[in-house]
Amino acid sequence: MSVRRLAAEQPESFALTPENLAWAQKTVEKFPAGRQASAVIQILWRIQEQEGWVSEPAIRWVGEFLDMPYIRVLEVATFYTMFLLAPVGRKAHIQVCGTTPCMIAGAGELLKVCRSRIHAEPFHPSANGDLSWEEVECLGACVNAPMVQIVPDTYEDLTAESFGKIIDDIEAGRPLKPGPQTDRFNSMPIGGARVLTSPELYDGSMIGQGAGLAAARDAIAAREAAEAAKAAEAAAAAAAPSGDPAPAKEPVAPAVKVQAEADKEKVPNQVDQSQPASDPAVRPDAGKEQVAESGEKK
Repeated sequence: MSVRRLAAEQPESFALTPENLAWAQKTVEKFPAGRQASAVIQILWRIQEQEGWVSEPAIRWVGEFLDMPYIRVLEVATFYTMFLLAPVGRKAHIQVCGTTPCMIAGAGELLKVCRSRIHAEPFHPSANGDLSWEEVECLGACVNAPMVQIVPDTYEDLTAESFGKIIDDIEAGRPLKPGPQTDRFNSMPIGGARVLTSPELYDGSMIGQGAGLAAARDAIAAREAAEAAKAAEAAAAAAAPSGDPAPAKEPVAPAVKVQAEADKEKVPNQVDQSQPASDPAVRPDAGKEQVAESGEKK
């Protein structure tokens, strides 16, 4: 942020016109009791509209009018760059945007015009006192760069030539045309709109005729046809004569049972699980003689 100081030369006093004073009193009444300081920005702006800038005596007057410390009013006036703290041109103070988009698009040429036609330095009125200028940061019209602001309007899509014509019109007292200085409308593409240009989009003739609606209708018709075919098939099946049911097939033997039968053939001495293990008849060694280590048979 740039350093903002009050001008070295100040008027001795300040007073609002009767009309502006009545307006200021009504403005303060809009706020609750004890909150009259909320009107400080509005009143400072009305002062700038009346005087062309905000002086030190005006800041003191606002402090007394709103029952605010002077330093609080000074903080507001120096914080917001829309408040001009030094005398400017009587007819116009031109603010040239110097932020990157505008600088790339040619703001440097606009600054050259200011230096050559108004004054070599910013915040210095021209020789006749009509114009002054300054370089400011983004004024919010980057798509229409480069641009300048002459409060309260902006002038966009400028060239050195079109900017020079604006200065001529100001000095001659001719009305100005705010906004783009080309055939662009607001922030639309240069040359006019390039999309959504068909009149049928806006005259109502295409309502209910979109491609999406046609696809939806086809899908609904296909679903209804499928449902009708399915219902007809079910009705035909219900109307067919009934006969003797086919005999049931024998169940296939489980694989585990088949494997168990095969294992019995491989292991003939398998213990019969249906007999208690204590029965000597089911022991695998039944009928065999036992020989002790001494050689005697048992």
